[in-house]
Amino acid sequence: MNTFYVTTPIYYVNAKPHLGHAYTTIVADSLSRFNRLMGRHSYFLTGTDEHGDKIVQAAGKAGLSTEKYVDEISGMFRAIWPRLGVRNDDFIRTTEDRHIACVQSMLQRVYDKGDIYFGEYGGFYCTGCERFYTEKELEDGVCPQHRVEPTFIAEKNYFFRMSRHQGWLLEHIRKNPDFIRPEGYRNEVVSLLESGALEDLCISRPKNRLSWGIELPFDHDYVCYVWFDALINYISALGGAGSEMYNRFWPSAQHVVAKDILKPHAIFWPTMLRAAGLEPYRHLNVHGYWLAREAKMSKSLGNVVEPLDMVERYGLAAFRYFLLREMHFGGDSSFSEEGLVARLNADLANDLGNLFSRVLSMNAKYFQGIVPVPEEMEARDKELRDLAEKSLKNFIEHYDRIKFSNALEALWELVRGINRYIDASAPWTLFKENNTARLATVLYTALEAMRKVALCLWSVMPEASETMLHELGGAFDEKGFRLSEEVGLWGGLAPGVRAAASSNLFPRVELSVTEDGKKSSLPVKGRKNIQTGLSKEMSAETRPSSSEALSPVDIDDFKKLDLRVGTVVQAAKCQDADKLLLLQVDLGEDSPRQIVAGLAEFYSPDELVGRQVVVLSNLKPRDLRGVRSHGMALAVRDASGLNLLAPWNEVENGSRLS
Repeated sequence: MNTFYVTTPIYYVNAKPHLGHAYTTIVADSLSRFNRLMGRHSYFLTGTDEHGDKIVQAAGKAGLSTEKYVDEISGMFRAIWPRLGVRNDDFIRTTEDRHIACVQSMLQRVYDKGDIYFGEYGGFYCTGCERFYTEKELEDGVCPQHRVEPTFIAEKNYFFRMSRHQGWLLEHIRKNPDFIRPEGYRNEVVSLLESGALEDLCISRPKNRLSWGIELPFDHDYVCYVWFDALINYISALGGAGSEMYNRFWPSAQHVVAKDILKPHAIFWPTMLRAAGLEPYRHLNVHGYWLAREAKMSKSLGNVVEPLDMVERYGLAAFRYFLLREMHFGGDSSFSEEGLVARLNADLANDLGNLFSRVLSMNAKYFQGIVPVPEEMEARDKELRDLAEKSLKNFIEHYDRIKFSNALEALWELVRGINRYIDASAPWTLFKENNTARLATVLYTALEAMRKVALCLWSVMPEASETMLHELGGAFDEKGFRLSEEVGLWGGLAPGVRAAASSNLFPRVELSVTEDGKKSSLPVKGRKNIQTGLSKEMSAETRPSSSEALSPVDIDDFKKLDLRVGTVVQAAKCQDADKLLLLQVDLGEDSPRQIVAGLAEFYSPDELVGRQVVVLSNLKPRDLRGVRSHGMALAVRDASGLNLLAPWNEVENGSRLS
């Protein structure tokens, strides 16, 4: 199928956009982008649901007319999506003429088929859900969603014969096991359908009780029930049944919803389509809740997360990456700034950002920024190429099955694999040995694998992806790239193009808490990790003040210090020592110098490999935690943290400071 049609729910305008809205829409946007990369014609719809009791009540509480209120809130939803990197093809409002006409047409069609009838009904009505509940559906006498006691209302209304289509729906779900995804929600719907006969659905409200809605075409004294109205947006946005857009995109329709609206989408909507003589959608993709402090977000609990606050604090790429990586689609997940910062620093800053920084810097130094021409591949190069093929294949498979977290983990196997490849290939040693041919192959192999990572990430963080591709000497071509073709392709990066000399896409951040309890973040400039505290070795009491003068030394004393520049070729954490790293530093000697450094609070091992440092090389050897250290890596400490000393430009290993 060469088309892809994805929708979010149309969001109810009784409140402004929050994290739940942001997640659902970013998921839909990501799916749309992924399918474009796969060469499919994608159409992405979102919008706002603007009818019903709750809207009238919310407008009154805000002191606005209903029309002005829905315009204002709908405008908030429309405005926020570009700021979250969302690129929807259409935005529909249920107050638009095109939607009203489509709803009335579908109502008339179902009515003419005999599936809508007039009757009297008494039931428990929840204003929050805008629906009637049977007594057995209530939990301890209250609405299961809003935990409030519903109002018993008895009135004459129009009803949809939903029960007539129960057998068909159950059979359709059984024959199409991926109709509702993930499987747990499919089982939930099957269990509900098997437990007893469906109730017919009340689909009208008398105008003497509610006038804000779409008028029934066959009785002007009634308006349409909000759910029967809202669900039809997925077709009205395409121009209605039978239109060119409908014929093109409806067979591939996929809905993305949260689990609280499972029943309307899994039962109401398919039976409505069946009654109207229309084919059902292809997939219903259902996700869980974002929790804060282990509770569903709500204003009353004060745990609502504002999406734009997170974007402003941590960047759009990190925010989108965290949402897609952290939640296993279908289950609930906890949102915390601590968790976001941990993902940003570990995955984006340490793994991906450091990879781009070190490889581009080496390419700039060794080949003046020009992507080199590779020679014949060796076994290690082929292993990385094979890993790239495997990772992309898994990434595509997981994304197609809405397993975003698994897809990103598969991609990060490649990111970490490239870092290991660089460490093992040691380009700095090849350069020192003047092995230019092998050096060219190593750097080209790493750069080509990085290109594949950047391309996949366009589904997740489009702006950052395009920047990475630009840094690699290319440009993003939405129509030219085909992710499916990348699996078996090697050599897409053209030798001879100019790549960036450096990269700093994902600086580390530190989360801090102010005196009034508010959280804030501090960006880490360059590749450093800002720390607000001081270590035991250099406490506030023992650290010299900036104005404190030390005893003067003679030039002969200074000459006793042998300060040399070296490149870190290996780095690892010391066992049983949280603050110590074990470094192997190339000082131009026969073998690397082993140095134990108290850097683990401030740098990860991956950040240091390939980096030049200044070493006090004639410091007497000493044992630290049972490990012999032959020198000291010099650093500057201030209130913001620890910064390693290094030359402005890379110099030959072993160069002496003078």
